Amino acid sequence: MNSASISSSGLRELYATESARIQEEFSATGNGNAALSGRTAVVEAILLRLWNEFISTDSAGPTGFTLVATGGFGRGWLFPHSDIDLLFLHETTEDAYKDPIRRFSQEIWDLRLKLSPATRTLAECERFDPNNVEFAISLLDCRYLAGDRDLYSQLREKVIPRLVSRECQSLIQNLGEITRARHQKFGNTVFHLEPNVKDGPGGLRDYNVTYWLALISAMEKLRSWPDPKTLLPVSSRRALDAALEFLVSTRCFLHFRHGRHDNSLTWEAQDEAAVRKIGAAEVEIANAADWMRVYFGHARAVHRVSAQLLEEIPAAWSSVYRQFQSWRSRVSTPDFSVVDGLIFVQKPDSLQNPETLLRLFHFMAEQGLKLSTTTEYKIEQVLPALASTPPRGAELWLYLQETLCQPHAADALRAMNALRLLPLLLPELKGIEALVVRDFYHRYTVDEHSFLAIENLHRLRDSKTEWDRRFAELLDELEQPELLHLSLLLHDSGKAIPGDNHVEGSLQFTDSCADRLDLEPVDRETVRYLVGGHLDMSAATRRDVFDPNNVKAFAEKVGVPERLKMLCLMTYADIKAVNPEAMTAWKADNLWQLYIAAANYLSRSADERVHTDNNDSTLAHLRSLAPVAGKKINNFLEGLPQRYLRMHGVSDVLAHAEMAAQVGKDSVQLSLKQVRHWYELTLITTDRPFLFATVSGALAAWGMNIVKANAFSNSAGVVVDTFFFTDRFRTLELNLQEWERLKQSLAAVISGKADVARMLQDRMRSEKKISTKVKISTQIEFDDGCSSHSTLLQVITQDRPGLLYQMCSQVSKQGCNIEIALIETEGQMAIDVLYLTANGAKLDANRQTSLAQSLHEEFLPKVIG
Repeated sequence: MNSASISSSGLRELYATESARIQEEFSATGNGNAALSGRTAVVEAILLRLWNEFISTDSAGPTGFTLVATGGFGRGWLFPHSDIDLLFLHETTEDAYKDPIRRFSQEIWDLRLKLSPATRTLAECERFDPNNVEFAISLLDCRYLAGDRDLYSQLREKVIPRLVSRECQSLIQNLGEITRARHQKFGNTVFHLEPNVKDGPGGLRDYNVTYWLALISAMEKLRSWPDPKTLLPVSSRRALDAALEFLVSTRCFLHFRHGRHDNSLTWEAQDEAAVRKIGAAEVEIANAADWMRVYFGHARAVHRVSAQLLEEIPAAWSSVYRQFQSWRSRVSTPDFSVVDGLIFVQKPDSLQNPETLLRLFHFMAEQGLKLSTTTEYKIEQVLPALASTPPRGAELWLYLQETLCQPHAADALRAMNALRLLPLLLPELKGIEALVVRDFYHRYTVDEHSFLAIENLHRLRDSKTEWDRRFAELLDELEQPELLHLSLLLHDSGKAIPGDNHVEGSLQFTDSCADRLDLEPVDRETVRYLVGGHLDMSAATRRDVFDPNNVKAFAEKVGVPERLKMLCLMTYADIKAVNPEAMTAWKADNLWQLYIAAANYLSRSADERVHTDNNDSTLAHLRSLAPVAGKKINNFLEGLPQRYLRMHGVSDVLAHAEMAAQVGKDSVQLSLKQVRHWYELTLITTDRPFLFATVSGALAAWGMNIVKANAFSNSAGVVVDTFFFTDRFRTLELNLQEWERLKQSLAAVISGKADVARMLQDRMRSEKKISTKVKISTQIEFDDGCSSHSTLLQVITQDRPGLLYQMCSQVSKQGCNIEIALIETEGQMAIDVLYLTANGAKLDANRQTSLAQSLHEEFLPKVIG
């Protein structure tokens, strides 16, 4: 046995003994920093013995050659299974000591240590290689081990400062690109169910990036090495120090547990870490979920500072990026200024006003900007005072709904959550904050899953894929997208409650949240429906989406087209937020096919009638609420389409029944109210020819734009017509007395005391012709198969003032009776569906032809013009 093999055996024994001792001490204390220092010292001792054996018996020799620790080893962070980064530094040429270096390295590999060696001359170290930025970065952590000290001093005191000063912008730009690419690989979120504590966002690599960014920036200014204690932001230093200690201990634990270089915090590892309270000896830990909340708290602090520095250090920006940031600074307002893409508050004390605070996050969601460190610090200062009387009710909902609908709403919600503002405003979300629920398919914590689902909806408009564009068009059609976004925020809140059915818990939190926001009853009902049924459509797609029975069962459960749109989008966003691969093209197409089939079913089965002698749960519920009015309700509902019950809540039905009971005293019952973005007019009266056309014409004559309308009639000939319209000239908004005058005018035209045609002509003469941005070709379609006793007429044409009056007038002139009217407007396109009868039966072929011809004649000249 030669001397080298004897040396290897001794070193191997030394390394094994010391490693076992370090692991034993870590098992007892959980002190990660001690483990790192211990292994670093052991490896250094081995390297020095090899240096003396293969390179020089003098540790400070030979001249012109130096052994340098770089990277993690240079920092003294040698984790149990980390690589050993070494630089063999020559003064002039790499040829010298080539064979000794080979034998030196071979001995390390024979010890089964992972060595990452690099050999450079001093001049090569100063040369910046854009294809190997990692080497330049590794020099920032260089540390002398053995050899020529003067050569090392030249490297550290002259070469590296010159390199960093000269290549500062390239270094930071490349570091930023590498970091952003790494974050992208992990979905740009800290909140993974099984995170990587080294490379994941908020992991140790991000801590290093934070340090490197600050170091490069400082060296660029000082042209020398700064005091490392002054590098990190003062406001974040304590949080970063605590995070580093925790992450170091956790990574040591993982290396020892896995027995290899594996930084994955698996579920099994989380269980053990929680039991051993790794890195959290002083914290009360009941289970793995508690320990993971501690992890996410530290990771979020690291990720937040690294992301801020990537934005804040000017050298990180290319000229194009700076130009972009300069452009973004123009969006500053009297409340907030934008400097280099970061939001600052104009008046320091203004955040004490809750409205200003809520406007700040609305501004962030609208503009896609980040908060500056200063702004975040000021928010944290005002939160204790805000906690005693947090905003609630309509005031909170006003700002929250506007924020939810902005394109960068998810980022604003994440920022609110990180600052603890979101759970303060909506305590119903507190339980899902950084909550790990172990599910094979889910990749993120519950709160991040919810934010991601909202983000998925907003990203639809930017997507280039064919199936995404279809869902994006559906999103644009929603009447109240804010309710869908609120539902996504709440849909998994019940996962904070132990149990098998999280939906029940989510509904409890939804009720509490609806009370807190003082939602209108109809809005509360919609949000409750979406939260309660958010798994229904996904379940239906697991059946044959072309099976009529499956489609029928699903569509009848949804009931209303607007809810169907929201549920479809909610399902899409929910599935896509599970993990990046969850929403496949096949699954998206299945979802869309089911949506189309259900939408067709709802529009083609609209005239199925209510029969009050049937054992219907909705009717039973109505009667239980108003037992005295049972007969009145029965008389009103008998013969109305089932669709009426799907579209109207209990309060509406009871109010309509009462109005219908008054028709005998006053033949025209009208109700007018303002609902969100439009006005809602309900008319209950006895049916008569030209009724729907007359009311449509009167509203158009008043300058109202009808965006939606429904018309139903019961077996007693009582009609319930509802018109939703916008007030183009703000007549009702500016003149309260006009509300009553409008109703009187409508009553006059319905009773034949006023000439609606003349009123409409006067309006048309006074208005300028409206230019059309998109030309819509008129399409007229009849369908006799969708109803047992009516003919369906669908008209798609260019929308314009008075259109509904013109169409319905032609229908009445042809002797047709409108059983049901479903009127929709999408942009400049009107989509009108009428269920028609003539003499109590479907329209025959001759009448359909005649009606189609009259409608074409009515529309064609105006469409061309």
